[in-house]
Amino acid sequence: MKLGVLTVVLGDMPLEEACTYLENSGVQMVEIGCGGFPGKAHCDPEVLLNDEEKLKEFQDTIARHNLEISALSSHGNMVHPQKDLAEKFDNDLTNAILLAEKLGVTVVNTFSGCPGGSSKDQEPNWVTCPWPEDFQRILDYQWDEVLIPYWKKKVAFAKEHGIHKIALELHPGFCVYNTKTLLRLREAVGPEIGANFDPSHLIWQGMDPCACIRELGKAGALFHFHAKDTKIDPANTSLNGVLDTGHYGDEINRSWIFRAVGYGHGEDYWKAIVSELRMAGYDYAISIEHEDSLMSGNEGLQKAIQCLKNVLLYEDRGTMYWA
Repeated sequence: MKLGVLTVVLGDMPLEEACTYLENSGVQMVEIGCGGFPGKAHCDPEVLLNDEEKLKEFQDTIARHNLEISALSSHGNMVHPQKDLAEKFDNDLTNAILLAEKLGVTVVNTFSGCPGGSSKDQEPNWVTCPWPEDFQRILDYQWDEVLIPYWKKKVAFAKEHGIHKIALELHPGFCVYNTKTLLRLREAVGPEIGANFDPSHLIWQGMDPCACIRELGKAGALFHFHAKDTKIDPANTSLNGVLDTGHYGDEINRSWIFRAVGYGHGEDYWKAIVSELRMAGYDYAISIEHEDSLMSGNEGLQKAIQCLKNVLLYEDRGTMYWA
């Protein structure tokens, strides 16, 4: 496994400075935002795809600091019911795929997206329960008429350009948000659909990350990994449950908040996750995503790096001389 970082947290630094910081911190891989919600602070495909000199400068900067790119990330809602927004997110994803091809990057990270509840809607509609029957009609429309057709077309495009790993982050608010929905889309579209596995979104939904890793590993659907933690607030959850629409900044009143690795759960919890990843055959990037509102970007990143250095399995397992 290799220690990685999603560089969005360092978006106020030039790429050179960010890479120096990460190299000095012992990081081995970088996940680069190149569109959609992660933005383009360190990588604008529209520039790099059309300027060979700037592309080479981008590649040389990363290589000079002994870093590798684990994935290009362009998270968005490409099936948004407002066509102009959907087109913008789709264009960013298209450019991410084209740039990944040019850079030799094997993984592109994104979201599944979430359509409206019908062809007349103007806003996404995330369904969380099966009744009344209206919700099942919404789900049928979203999956059969929008989501599956979109991803069949986009995966075909990615394959034409040598990209065989589209890693979807399992994220509430989008149609793919848990193990079942990821595997449903994968079965409908093809093995090019897999997971950018982020435990933080699963923890507050009540899932066991290790159980999910095992199931996705059996399917060969673990493509990338985000290292981010979540802390459940028992008092607020007891009163209001886990479906919390309060602002992330109102930490004291929320049912849960995102935390840096080690601050939602201790090292033993993360050691179990890393061990499960190894048993599933995943030996790629463990990419830190900083979204801890109680810490600065620098401190949250350094705390996560320190924790993960004690947790990751860097070497091949070797032979069992005792068996």
